[in-house]
Amino acid sequence: AGGAAPVAAAAPVAGRTVRDEDLLTPAARMMAESKAIDVRSLTGTGRHGRITKGDIILALNAGTQFPALAAPAPAPAAAPAAAPATAAAAAPPLPPPVSVGEVVMTDVGYEETNASGMRKVISKRLTASFAEVPHFYVDVEVELDALLAFRKELKANHEVAVSVNDLVIRSAGLALRDVPEANAFWNGSAAELNDTVDISVAVATPTGLITPIVQNVDKKGLVDITTDVKDLAGRAKTGKLAPEEYQGGTFTISNLGMFGINQFSAVINQPQGCIMAVGGGTRTVVVDSKESEPRVATIMTARVSCDRRVVDEAIAAQYLQAFQFYMNEPQLLMM
Repeated sequence: AGGAAPVAAAAPVAGRTVRDEDLLTPAARMMAESKAIDVRSLTGTGRHGRITKGDIILALNAGTQFPALAAPAPAPAAAPAAAPATAAAAAPPLPPPVSVGEVVMTDVGYEETNASGMRKVISKRLTASFAEVPHFYVDVEVELDALLAFRKELKANHEVAVSVNDLVIRSAGLALRDVPEANAFWNGSAAELNDTVDISVAVATPTGLITPIVQNVDKKGLVDITTDVKDLAGRAKTGKLAPEEYQGGTFTISNLGMFGINQFSAVINQPQGCIMAVGGGTRTVVVDSKESEPRVATIMTARVSCDRRVVDEAIAAQYLQAFQFYMNEPQLLMM
């Protein structure tokens, strides 16, 4: 019987113990496919010799020439179904359609706008994610007063201007470093931990939402994160990002606090295992214990949407506890 031609195995590389189908990280696979190059001959620096996006970028910058990526073999034509041995029983007749009467059209005008190419891609990917990924959601309330005071102190004493979103990104990076199980993805058959903490930051543009990536967040200082976010967001709004700057990432943050939104749920950016939706701070009366007096605090809600195949409820809770800890102890963000 005919079948698809077998895919050639990657050339043996010393120190590599990963399976061929898992050789490339998701970000590396997307980059290789977008450039239509076969990079399996590279010596990967990831876990067990996996090839990362950084490996590909360094090789391309060094002038390495890669063979073209082979097109997938066409699937064999399906054999015609065999005739049944006995005739199936005739299906019962359908009931007549129900009449709803005349549909009255109003004279209200409307304008139809064509979706941009980006919006079509976003629609396709998010529809697939919501249909295929078993989402569950976990919330935490974070008190922002210490963080807001810390931000003012940086501006007044050190002339360092950082946004609340920059502090959120840094806190998330440190929390993912502490709880690496939340920094994972679904490889099609199992959950797998990422080697780096690369956070995709949702940015609204005239043509749709795009998620440029701040790389190695757990290893960067606040000034570097602020600089990266400003640069990436600015070029995202003018359509000047390179594909490797928005394809990939290991975790996504979407912040609508600046639009007056208190809380919301976000759809997971496949193959990532989590996305965190951040709302704005609201002044709320809180009571710390039965013995304490009520006080007013600025409270922000962070909600993590998780892929249940990748992250369970306990891991999601551990991540949010770590995130809350760093937000409540902002001096640690400078370390």
